[in-house]
Amino acid sequence: MMFTGLKNKFICAIGACLLTSTVAAADYPSRDIRLIVPWPAGGGADAISRKISNLAEQQMLVSIYVENIPGAVTATGLMQMTRARPDGHTVGVLTYDSVITLPRGNMVPGYSLEKMAPIARITREADAVVVSKHSGFTDFNQLIEAAKAKPNSVRVGVAPKGSGPFLAIRRLEQQAGVKFNVITYPGSSSAEAEALLSGELDAAISSLGDFSGIIESGDAKGLVELSSEQNPSFPGVPPISSLGYELETGSFVLLAAPKNTPKEAIVKLEASFKHAFESEEFQTWVASTGVTPSWLGANDVQNWIDKLQSETFKVMDGLGL
Repeated sequence: MMFTGLKNKFICAIGACLLTSTVAAADYPSRDIRLIVPWPAGGGADAISRKISNLAEQQMLVSIYVENIPGAVTATGLMQMTRARPDGHTVGVLTYDSVITLPRGNMVPGYSLEKMAPIARITREADAVVVSKHSGFTDFNQLIEAAKAKPNSVRVGVAPKGSGPFLAIRRLEQQAGVKFNVITYPGSSSAEAEALLSGELDAAISSLGDFSGIIESGDAKGLVELSSEQNPSFPGVPPISSLGYELETGSFVLLAAPKNTPKEAIVKLEASFKHAFESEEFQTWVASTGVTPSWLGANDVQNWIDKLQSETFKVMDGLGL
């Protein structure tokens, strides 16, 4: 009889937990949602995150507030995200470094994509070679010829070793038979933009959207985009495939929540952000920045991440990185 009583109490406890979980899911979201952007304010990922969250919160009926927590190539902010209560009220933004650079190098103890639940991919954008007006370069062939004539003389700024731009410049050196003076800049592309403005750099590699301000002002010029397709937002910047090179690389913005976040919360987050993504306001805005809107939902993001890692790590192996 005692065993039966304990068993009944155990069953009741499980039922209470399930009921509580169901009620919590029905009430979600019950407070404002924190969106951690692991880069400083002002960069491309930050702008995209702020824009789409402002639109998504209209569906959630609570505020989605952005908190910039830079450091350790996105690991600082994202580890805070994974340590948060998995209830759907904390979301993180992932970029190339979050998916490739950190896992490849095992750079930060405790960092792991396995601690995250992907929600969606928002954008993709190709990297590009952008030059300062001080450099005097007006087309891509001039840049290559200068590097051939005087190795290590052309100063090119990129993100740190292992990043997409760093891999791109090394692959470009191999394909073009040149040697650049490669200078790495931690953090967002804003530091590279400042270096282009001051004449500290001749060129830099990041997205055209990241440099749109200084391109529009005439202080910089996009020479080539590392893509096989023409970017309609920048018709004067040719894809590198049209110049005889095979080199495609770029960045992206993903959203993820802590592992074990309830499925109901993931579904609601995905639906709200997708509604924002499909809105005319977001589509018009994102096109004006030169970024490509590129949606993938929760069911497809993980497969895309796995494929991207496999292909990129193969390239890194070939470069000895």
